[in-house]
Amino acid sequence: MFVHTVFFWLKHPENQADRDALRAGLESLKGINDITTAYIGVPADTRRPVIDHSYDFSLTFVFGDKDAHDRYQIHPVHLEFVSECSHLWERVQVYDAVS
Repeated sequence: MFVHTVFFWLKHPENQADRDALRAGLESLKGINDITTAYIGVPADTRRPVIDHSYDFSLTFVFGDKDAHDRYQIHPVHLEFVSECSHLWERVQVYDAVS
């Protein structure tokens, strides 16, 4: 199993149109067949010192293996998402894990 988690910080988090556009772009990624499980969300209302809630959106995608993840990276839907939405974020942080 290959778990791909990405956090996004918007350039203008107060702008609802930007929030909606990024959310729509993230949702479009769910249509990629190599993804076996997909979660898209926003920070939970939990406040403890160890929790980073500074991001605006996160996604967690589970793939069967690294090859499936690698196909996702070059999939036309993913490439279109990056092209259409990258102007919306100021920072992206990725964490990949295998089990």
